Amino acid sequence: MPNTPLSQHQAPIYEALQELKRMRLVPFDVPGHKRGRGNKELTSFLGEKCLNVDVNSMKQLDNLCHPISVIKEAEELAAEAFNAAGAFFMVGGTTSSVQAMILSVVGRGDKLILPRNVHRSVINSLILCGAVPVYINPQTDSNLGISLGMSLRDVEAAIKANPDAKAILVNNPTYYGICSNLREIVRLSHQHGLLVLADEAHGTHFYFGEALPPSAMAAGADLSSVSMHKSGGSLTQSSFLLCGAAVNQGYVRQIINLTQTTSASYLLLSSLDISRRNLALHGREIFAGVSEMAEYARKEINAIGDYIAYSRELVNGDSVFDFDISKLAVNTLNLGLAGKEVYDLLRDEYDIQIELGDIGNILAYISVGDTEKNIERLIGALAEIRRRFKRDKSGLHKAEYINPIVELSPQEAFYSQKESLPIGSGCIGRICTEFVMCYPPGIPILAPGERISAEIVDYIRYAKEKGCSLTGSEDMDVEFINVVR
Repeated sequence: MPNTPLSQHQAPIYEALQELKRMRLVPFDVPGHKRGRGNKELTSFLGEKCLNVDVNSMKQLDNLCHPISVIKEAEELAAEAFNAAGAFFMVGGTTSSVQAMILSVVGRGDKLILPRNVHRSVINSLILCGAVPVYINPQTDSNLGISLGMSLRDVEAAIKANPDAKAILVNNPTYYGICSNLREIVRLSHQHGLLVLADEAHGTHFYFGEALPPSAMAAGADLSSVSMHKSGGSLTQSSFLLCGAAVNQGYVRQIINLTQTTSASYLLLSSLDISRRNLALHGREIFAGVSEMAEYARKEINAIGDYIAYSRELVNGDSVFDFDISKLAVNTLNLGLAGKEVYDLLRDEYDIQIELGDIGNILAYISVGDTEKNIERLIGALAEIRRRFKRDKSGLHKAEYINPIVELSPQEAFYSQKESLPIGSGCIGRICTEFVMCYPPGIPILAPGERISAEIVDYIRYAKEKGCSLTGSEDMDVEFINVVR
């Protein structure tokens, strides 16, 4: 009897868990809380329904490392929904997806072309595999202080200067909604034999939205890391790794299994399964509503005065080839306030938690779970902040990005002999062996192998002064930095 074709109305992992709940199975396996009975406080906090499905791999639930039944079916449905040749469920966040994507295509000494304004997970991957970055320094918008996408001319120059490069990585989009000309980058890269990787941590909705930039799979990319937990509605730490037709999926799974847990959370897996079904059936309607809310908020925030809620007016056909209109990014410098200061005021004075505040901008993440009432509350709070806290803007920094001076590969620098120096004039000119970044967004100010400049030292001091959360260094207070001895 032939197998019944799968349908996007199905959620195989979720359905298998529902069936498990109906069974009177006696658990002599892990986890040790035994459906919550062994940890009453945890059960009271998370709920019995949650703990009942926090289970281990078993026959009827399949195994993420080697799926042959319900997980395999769920991955096939995900691939179909995202117009990919294959899809992998990732439970280590999009960090694990990015790492698997990069480790699948480059090894020690191989060159990877990429923009420097990448998430730290990308450079972490280079530390793990020993590949060498060929950075394309993105252009910047001097008024907004944000980095833009990659110019096609710069991409072409990098490919010609590095004919032995194996692959190129593209942000689609950046944290702020900026998109490069992905279709042309794919065409140019494939013409020269390079694979194309996309970091789509902030681009899940591109696969289901109208009037949004093209997704990586639609543009012909070979691999893409997609954060379903951001705009897709799944649980935190759940993600997809998507594959194009030219990719050896068996090898990619081997790479995934090098670092991903053998004890996958079925809470995360089922959330991916359910959220995929929701987007496949209702995604276009959902993201049309999200884009509409973002456009309304932009219009109202710009009407307040001094704020700049930017959108497709930034498009220039090259380094800003397109813009994600569902992103609500707002420049705050005309108020005389750093983005981080507005971020703190929204949280501390108005009980509003936004996604990030950096040197000059804030980002309010609008998604499937937002309401018009909450949008109005945000708009009202921003208007009050302008009235109550506006001040002279002289002395504010603008730049969110500083061009790095790369001296060593990330792996070579990270594992080198090192010494610790105070962050100040004494470390200028030395080669850094660790990260320093504001988190979020997690784009390194310094990465292993880069030379420390006076501009970088000033930026770090300024970011600390403005209350940015600095991470990445061995010294938790970010007073000292490790450099090559």
